[in-house]
Amino acid sequence: MAEMKEISPNAPASARLLNWIDNRFPLSKLYNEHLGEYYAPKNFNLWYIFGALSMLVLVIQIVTGIFLVMHYKPDANLAFGSVEYIMRDVPWGWLIRYMHSTGASAFFVVVYLHMFRGLIYGSYRKPRELVWLFGCGIFLCLMAEAFMGYLLPWGQMSYWGAQVIVNLFAAVPVIGPDLALLIRGDYVVGDATLNRFFSFHVIAVPLVLLGLVAAHIIALHEVGSNNPDGVEIKGPKAPRDAKGHPLDGIPFHPYYTVHDIFMVSVFLMVFSAIIFFAPEFGGYFLEYNNFIPADPLKTPLHIAPVWYFTPFYSMLRAITSEMMYALIACVIGAAILSVVKIKMAGIFKGAIVIGAVALTAMMMSIDAKFWGVVVMGGAVIILFFLPWLDNCNVKSIRYRPDWHKYLYAIFVLNFLVLGYLGVLPPSPIGERVSQVGTLFYFGFFLLMPWWSQIGDTKAVPDRVNFVAH
Repeated sequence: MAEMKEISPNAPASARLLNWIDNRFPLSKLYNEHLGEYYAPKNFNLWYIFGALSMLVLVIQIVTGIFLVMHYKPDANLAFGSVEYIMRDVPWGWLIRYMHSTGASAFFVVVYLHMFRGLIYGSYRKPRELVWLFGCGIFLCLMAEAFMGYLLPWGQMSYWGAQVIVNLFAAVPVIGPDLALLIRGDYVVGDATLNRFFSFHVIAVPLVLLGLVAAHIIALHEVGSNNPDGVEIKGPKAPRDAKGHPLDGIPFHPYYTVHDIFMVSVFLMVFSAIIFFAPEFGGYFLEYNNFIPADPLKTPLHIAPVWYFTPFYSMLRAITSEMMYALIACVIGAAILSVVKIKMAGIFKGAIVIGAVALTAMMMSIDAKFWGVVVMGGAVIILFFLPWLDNCNVKSIRYRPDWHKYLYAIFVLNFLVLGYLGVLPPSPIGERVSQVGTLFYFGFFLLMPWWSQIGDTKAVPDRVNFVAH
């Protein structure tokens, strides 16, 4: 047992209360380690606000979700009516519902920007691999949480969107039909599906999400934050003051807490403007079909997921029988290049050839619909491997070859185009563009071990670049 700290009996009541707590719970220690004495690089820029904004939106979603659950009925016959009751009859219910629906989109906006900052500044590189992995796990949980929550209003788009996505699991060979039946709980999306999704949306996934958020923050504070220069301010060679604090760092509180509070205020103004003036956001945040009760007998003309899923939905639709030949060519080409260009033992070359032949045979024998599901899932899973795909000898985009910046810009543009195409009805031109975009998306990551090493990098400074302002 740790030694109890004594305090003067004449100390203020607040100090005595804090001492009493600290002797039983490490409150001051936690505050100092993760806020008061946590030294962050002093050259943070605007890109570093999105982590704090993600935490804010998470709190908004949890609090508003609790109030919505008080009045929501997870019953196929009552769900849509209970949402209307919340909107029309519950005092301030419309505000809570719009905060929750707008918060879902806001969550993905800030998370996408947060992930992009990690991408351009190399925040996934050693020693922050676990920070990135926990972050990708959070992103995966967010997608599951959003998908399950999307069914709960029981509108037309909720119902038919869930029907389409769940049916995708039926494309899995052998176990597909049973897997889809297990997820639905019935032969069609119905009351059993609604109860399953409600349970996971309200209880199971949020618990996993909160655990991952805690692990993400603990891992971050263990290895320290990255910065735009990619310089380790707490490394063995980093300069420190007499107390051992890094000279290139400043305490997170009060310097960055004030910075984050200001940006939170700006965010809340934009967030409030959307809630009060454009909660549907032109049909992107809340589709107009979702204000119509779910009708299993009437299929909407065009079924599309919410905007934050549409890039991956485009990749799913891009995988046609014709596209399979392009994918097979990519597999064969990658195997040939690996055998010819990479120095390795003969047994490994043989394994690559056998693997390529087996994969080609599978791709030719299994329906393209299944490979569309694989590609859609793989577009997310491949992010987990990013720390081991990037072989550039510098972290930050600032010190990489200039053409890297253009490549990242094309990647972002490609992702936005895929997202836009996912909203639109299928068309021959859109299909072709989405196929090219899908190949570029995976090529960006799978070829990264090669292209990330090309070009002359700039000299990384020994200390962070910082100009007081």
